[in-house]
Amino acid sequence: MKDFRKYYTLNAPPEEVYRALTNPVTLQLWTGEPAEMSTEPGSEFSLWDGSIVGKNLAFEDGKKLVQQWYFGDQIIESIVTITLHPHKQGTSVELVHTNIPDGEYADFVKGWNSYYFGALYEFYKE
Repeated sequence: MKDFRKYYTLNAPPEEVYRALTNPVTLQLWTGEPAEMSTEPGSEFSLWDGSIVGKNLAFEDGKKLVQQWYFGDQIIESIVTITLHPHKQGTSVELVHTNIPDGEYADFVKGWNSYYFGALYEFYKE
């Protein structure tokens, strides 16, 4: 298992980025795919029309979300924590993704950089 940590900068205030990460309508706008999301801890979520699924663990309005991502029969929980910090350019996003299966690590790094935060960057690009 491997962990991934990275910072991203987005051209929008933290409150807007938080809504983009937690509101199913806004999620669908920037992903281009159906999304199921709730800010209720314990609720299930689905992004990219089911390509990413898991359970919402915790939320701090406008600042943080913590999710468990599912990978088949994985015993150790894979946890994604996204923390939003005000930044002079908008928002500094701190991503920590723990317990990524070794064989899938490169794909997840590419996914985070290109599809997840790459798409959000394009969504907020001036």
